Amino acid sequence: MNYRHAFHAGNHADCLKHALLLLLLDALRRKEAPFAVLDTHAGRGLYDLAADEAARTGEAARGALRLQGITEGPLAPFIAALAAQGFPARYPGSPALIRAALRPQDRLACCELHPEDHAALRALFARDRQVAVHRRDAYEAIRALTPFPERRGLVLLDPPFEAEDEFDRLTAGIVELQRRFRAGMIAAWYPVKHRAPVRDFHDALRGAGVRDVIATEMWLREPIDPRRLNGSGLLVVKAPFGFEAAARGVLSALLAGLEHEAGAGVAVTRVVAE
Repeated sequence: MNYRHAFHAGNHADCLKHALLLLLLDALRRKEAPFAVLDTHAGRGLYDLAADEAARTGEAARGALRLQGITEGPLAPFIAALAAQGFPARYPGSPALIRAALRPQDRLACCELHPEDHAALRALFARDRQVAVHRRDAYEAIRALTPFPERRGLVLLDPPFEAEDEFDRLTAGIVELQRRFRAGMIAAWYPVKHRAPVRDFHDALRGAGVRDVIATEMWLREPIDPRRLNGSGLLVVKAPFGFEAAARGVLSALLAGLEHEAGAGVAVTRVVAE
């Protein structure tokens, strides 16, 4: 409840998460049949990059703002999607990016617990019949809102990782989702501070029997300091055809465009076979 994404909007983790999210949404749009998306930790939806919160941390200046002006290559669709929402003055969160990708037959459900952010999100989507905004716990929403009547779609899990057991909760949520909604894609963001928690997370998914898992990661420096957000990852369950190759191109272009240190790198890894 204390986490406020306004301080971190447009940082390197957002760039990774949102650029890859667009790849997943594009894949869903390839079929005419309707789909739904559940965004479990939705935030405000749009963030003012001139506001005090963004200026105080400078994370957007070291992140998305370094990429503005890109019109070619793997990042061009991502930057175009940001620009359509008012970038570089504003940075769109995942709800705004997802909503822009919906066709008339598709829908979005958003969950946000923080009262001010929930109110801002409701105002953003007021009278939008394709978007439902809930103030409820993300993991409770998994049980309440899945499986989708559309029988296809995506669940985006993006916890703030303030709780010490967040990796355990995330693992349990993914296991529950794959049990309830086998046809659905799952995308789960996670921090890369040092390697041990990430290894344990991947091992826990293997041990729980989750199938068809890909981990996409980018780190800006060697991930050996647990006090720093050295990088992040997006774990994808049931990734669409061609996602691995496209993700490698996006992550390589991202790393090249962002300031980084010795030991930086990217990886797209098959964690569990199909």
